[in-house]
Amino acid sequence: MQNKPQKKIPQRRCVGCSTTKSKQELIRVVRDPDGNVSIDFKGKKSGRGAYICPSVDCFKKALKSKRLDNNLNVTIPEEIIEELTSAIKRGE
Repeated sequence: MQNKPQKKIPQRRCVGCSTTKSKQELIRVVRDPDGNVSIDFKGKKSGRGAYICPSVDCFKKALKSKRLDNNLNVTIPEEIIEELTSAIKRGE
C-alpha cells in the first residue's frame, strides 16, 4: 500500500525581516494591474504581491527601508499603512 505524498506548503519571504515562512503565516499586500494597493488576507487577489510578518516591528522595518514600496513598485498609500498597522495589532 502506497502512502500519499504530503502536500507541499508554499513558502514566502517576509519583506521586513527576510525570514521564510509558510504563506498562511504572512499577510499579503497586493498591487493590482490598475496600480491600486490593498491587503489580501485570503491570498487570492490577482496582481503583484509582497508578504509581511504579522509583527509591528517587522512592518516598521519594511516601511523604513522602503522594501514594501520597492517590491510592489509603487508608493504605499497612508490608508493602507494604517489598515495594515491596525490589522497587525488586532492579530489578523
